[in-house]
Amino acid sequence: MSPAGPEWPRLRVLQALWALLVVLLAPWRLWAIKNTQECTWQVVLNNFETVGKKDASDRFVDQEPLYTVDKVFSLLVDAPIDPDETYLGFPYYLKINYSCKGESSEALVRKGHLTGLKPVVLVTFQSPVNFHRWKIEQLQIQMEAAPFRSRERCNAEEVCLMSWYTPMPIKNGSVVMRVDVSSNGLGPFIPNKRFQVNINGFLERQRDTTLQFTVGNELFNLIPRYFVNVPSRPLWYTVDQTPVFILGGIPEEKAILLTDTNFKDFFLVELSIDSCWVGSFYCPQTSFTATIFDAIATESTLFIRQNQLVYYFTGTYTTLHESNRGSERWVRVLANECIKKLCPVHFHSNGSEYVMALTTGKHEGYVHFGTITDGRVSFELLPRQRSVCNGILVVNCSITWAVFIAGDYNLLLLVEIEDPSTRKYFQVVSYDLVSDYLVVLYTIPEFIPDARGLEFLMILGTESYTNFPMVPKGMSYNPYNNLLFIWGNFLLQGYNSENFIYLADFPKELSIKYLVNSFYGDTAIVTETEEIWYLLEGSYQVYKLFPSKGWEVHVSLQMMQQSSLYAPNETMVTLFYEDNKLYQLVYLIDNQQGRLVKRLVPVEQLLMYQQISNDYLLERQGSHLTLSFTNFCPFTVMRLRDLPNPQIYTRQERYRAQPPRVLEPWGFHSENSLAVYQGLVYYLLWLHSKYDKPYADPVHDPTWRWWKNKKQDQDYYFYLASNWRSAGSVHVDMASYEKIYDLKAENELPERIFLDKGTSYRFSVFLTAREPEPVHGASFQVQSQVGLAVVLADPGCIEAVVKEKVLVNRNSVLFWVTLSDKRFCFDQGISGHHLMKTSMLVKVVGSSGHCFQNTHQGPRMATWWCQCLSAAPQASALPLTSPTRWSTTACRTNATLTACTSTPRCPVSSSATVRVQPLLSMFSVLCPHYFALPGLSSLPAHGPSTLCSCPWTTRLSFFPSPSSTSELISPPRLNSSDPTVFYPFFLIQDLVTGDSGSFQGSYVLKVVGGGPTLDTIKEYSEEDIYRFNSPLDKTDSLIWTTRNTTTTEDSAFNILSHNSLGIEWLCLENSPCHDTIPHSIFASEFFFKVLVSNRGVDKSTYCDYQLTFLLHIHGLPLSARRAFLILMVSASLFVGLVILYIISCLLSPYVVKVCNVLCWKINNIIAWESYTYSTASDTRAFSNTSGTKSGESSGGISRVFSKVAEENKTDTKETLRKKSIS
Repeated sequence: MSPAGPEWPRLRVLQALWALLVVLLAPWRLWAIKNTQECTWQVVLNNFETVGKKDASDRFVDQEPLYTVDKVFSLLVDAPIDPDETYLGFPYYLKINYSCKGESSEALVRKGHLTGLKPVVLVTFQSPVNFHRWKIEQLQIQMEAAPFRSRERCNAEEVCLMSWYTPMPIKNGSVVMRVDVSSNGLGPFIPNKRFQVNINGFLERQRDTTLQFTVGNELFNLIPRYFVNVPSRPLWYTVDQTPVFILGGIPEEKAILLTDTNFKDFFLVELSIDSCWVGSFYCPQTSFTATIFDAIATESTLFIRQNQLVYYFTGTYTTLHESNRGSERWVRVLANECIKKLCPVHFHSNGSEYVMALTTGKHEGYVHFGTITDGRVSFELLPRQRSVCNGILVVNCSITWAVFIAGDYNLLLLVEIEDPSTRKYFQVVSYDLVSDYLVVLYTIPEFIPDARGLEFLMILGTESYTNFPMVPKGMSYNPYNNLLFIWGNFLLQGYNSENFIYLADFPKELSIKYLVNSFYGDTAIVTETEEIWYLLEGSYQVYKLFPSKGWEVHVSLQMMQQSSLYAPNETMVTLFYEDNKLYQLVYLIDNQQGRLVKRLVPVEQLLMYQQISNDYLLERQGSHLTLSFTNFCPFTVMRLRDLPNPQIYTRQERYRAQPPRVLEPWGFHSENSLAVYQGLVYYLLWLHSKYDKPYADPVHDPTWRWWKNKKQDQDYYFYLASNWRSAGSVHVDMASYEKIYDLKAENELPERIFLDKGTSYRFSVFLTAREPEPVHGASFQVQSQVGLAVVLADPGCIEAVVKEKVLVNRNSVLFWVTLSDKRFCFDQGISGHHLMKTSMLVKVVGSSGHCFQNTHQGPRMATWWCQCLSAAPQASALPLTSPTRWSTTACRTNATLTACTSTPRCPVSSSATVRVQPLLSMFSVLCPHYFALPGLSSLPAHGPSTLCSCPWTTRLSFFPSPSSTSELISPPRLNSSDPTVFYPFFLIQDLVTGDSGSFQGSYVLKVVGGGPTLDTIKEYSEEDIYRFNSPLDKTDSLIWTTRNTTTTEDSAFNILSHNSLGIEWLCLENSPCHDTIPHSIFASEFFFKVLVSNRGVDKSTYCDYQLTFLLHIHGLPLSARRAFLILMVSASLFVGLVILYIISCLLSPYVVKVCNVLCWKINNIIAWESYTYSTASDTRAFSNTSGTKSGESSGGISRVFSKVAEENKTDTKETLRKKSIS
């Protein structure tokens, strides 16, 4: 057996004495325990069907949104929601309870609800690995939990069982979520607690809704032989990105431990692999076993090694891959290779994850370098040209370990060399993946140095050595502080891979099995005998944690409290860090029952117990003995002060959501109101993701568009709720869903700190020194006792300035610490891409391992270790793509970072962009239609302060000027005497703080496409772009010019800035906009596709901005030839019209006469024809009358008509005669 605890019968009395000693030393802890209940939060997942059921718990498998929520929203009439919108919901809820030691959880929850307790849940989404597919952002949502009565039947009238619920949100690109639960400040005191809620892509739901593993079959019996007397093994995974951990090493079983909660719970799974081994003459196979030796977990893919075979399995993660790319079975890779070991790569880079396989046999001296991108796995054999043995000019060699340094694209190889003339020796070899270059960095000494009582020894080659041979077994590299460990039966550390320090406190009789690095300055060491050692950065002393006196005291105290996490018989399975805390996975045997538990290794308490047990003195005072102790900590009080507001440095975007108000006397929610809560949280995050658009709202907040048409009715909705008349008994408060811009600083450094180019982060450390002896004056005593040191991993990139102020009357010192970027270390890059990692360590001199801060969660090491990231790209291998954020320097205090700041938007003001002296603007800036939000058929009208802004990815675009439409059209008056000048004006809008300001940097503007209409816009070739934009062009193809004389280094393009002299549009003879013909009565127009980039020309920021937008120009001048032709045609038409007018004036009298005569004749003819027709008709009528009339009468009438006709004829002749005379 490999025990992780002491032997109980032998040391029981001694343990009890040490426990009593610790109790005497910590009366404040007993007082705190006595007066404060030991309570803790409990969180499980529930789906829609299990809400309200007792002891119901679900796994995080489903990843698609639910459409059933929309049915509930259809019932909410007279509510501030959009009835035309489709509301979706997340598939899970978080069920929240709390329990206290020795009390009923159900009664406690009821008591908490009646005293006003409401849990507050903060969900933090981890950024994805593949930043080429998903944008990198720091996003959180804070939700208040809603009380809900259980469905279980009971005799109580009002409350039986209850819990609190919040939606469990999902974000595309994120499969790892941190859930922090805290109290609203009412009710009992419950410490904050963090939970890992990760998506398990290796489970699938069957038709009967049960869950089944896709990687194999679950085993439900933890047989003791799986763990007892089995050596512990390392847990390998991609740091901060892995949702599912796996652990092999089950003897003679092709089984692994699998967990999606960091071993809060776990599964034993038998893998569905063939368990065969294909031997060959070049694979040295000594024995066959079913044991899984190496297991590595990445963001979506699992790797295992069984014997000399390697398999991988990709999980089903639709939130990552946007499609089902999960494996149907384990895939065997490197089928023709003999793999002796898998080596992990703890950090992702360049949008991918990595794993390395060391070979033996025919490819001895090579490394198979595996790349995992979006679940796709590929391997490359390195070195490419020749083996490592040939590269370092040796005959026989073997690679023992490999480390990948992503920032340098470099492999560090631990190579064992067998020389027939000498003994075996080891070298550290560097291989450059870009240049394919091999070089020996360091030759490890053959024997362990003789430190002669020193804690550490610098290896210079002149020191003496012992007779113990050095046997290296592996390496460990921390990219934040550039610290490389070489370990075996010794421990070497170095910062440049060439010079190393030997840590003499680690005994040479032991052999290290593996190292566990927190990457925050802490390192745990596990030996072959299952001992645990600890090393803190900034100190060269290696501390023994187990077995030790401190461990004995700690275990004794835990047994006195009847802790279930400790037992007399236990075996350590693995050791790992989580949230900078060291945890053990231990197999306990208690009362013949075995179980696996995850427990904290209290490093600070163990060191404190050990310090006290080693340094105490019994003194007699009168008739009794007293204990006195030596405290080596140089100060008594340490506080952080003057911390700035965090968001401007952390770049953390946070939203706040509260449950809708329910019209129920006891305040309990129903299933419908919880569904409404789901839909509102989903829509809030949907608005955040869709704030990626080329124009902004008048209020720079993603939630503004949600309520903009409902704010005027806010009092009406409140009136309905106050009178219990809200539809569905649910009231939605519009002020409960918002983005937070003004988070206040807490009493500790934030997790991440981003600094832009040349900016700094400043805080102060207050230290109270121990009472000094009166020597040399008070000020000197305080200064001599307390000193603050700052250690930088990359002093060429960042600098730290420490200023002190001695407070003599308070026996204290105030240190001001300023961390600044040096402005010249990093190149420009896209935010979050190709981060350069560095760190800063802030420590009090002489405090390492001696000083501890007392917190409500126990003692904590009094040291700040800061991880720093830079968003600068590596070398020049990066393409010019759309940027996402400013470049910054950031620090993680247990984290400080140096990187490009996140979430600024960069718009251009068209009200300040176009300046035409007395004219209106003749430009219009088009927000491209392909950036529009779904459901928007046209752009709305905006006021003067409205943005047509860049989206989250920091594309730049314009402000629409005040207009009733999104397009400005004005009379085309472009001429040489009154030129129209275009003044681009860019703004930086910070989506985290809501601030905005003018972009003060430099940039290059290019026309990269265009056309006379939107449908005919085409992209220009590189040659055309040069001709149309370069001031060096000699082909008369320039589209625009500027009076600025600043150009790029090769003088190919002009460099502009916010105070440039503007742009004049030329459209010369060979340019595409030359001689543009209008297609209607309006002026000629042209659409330019304009690219703006600050890459390589801007010295004010690390951020690589790139914007492509459309510019609509009206009234372009015609060419001289076409203008002259139009002039000639117009003049000819005008002269012709004048001549026609003169002729018409001269001939008009004659024309009038002819027209009159013609009209008279026509009238005369018409009258004669009418008379003839009338006479003929009357004659026929009279001839048919009765014969009784006399003939005289008939003749008389005929005579009368004849007479009238003769008179008319006479009058006509007389008239003609008069006219002829006249």
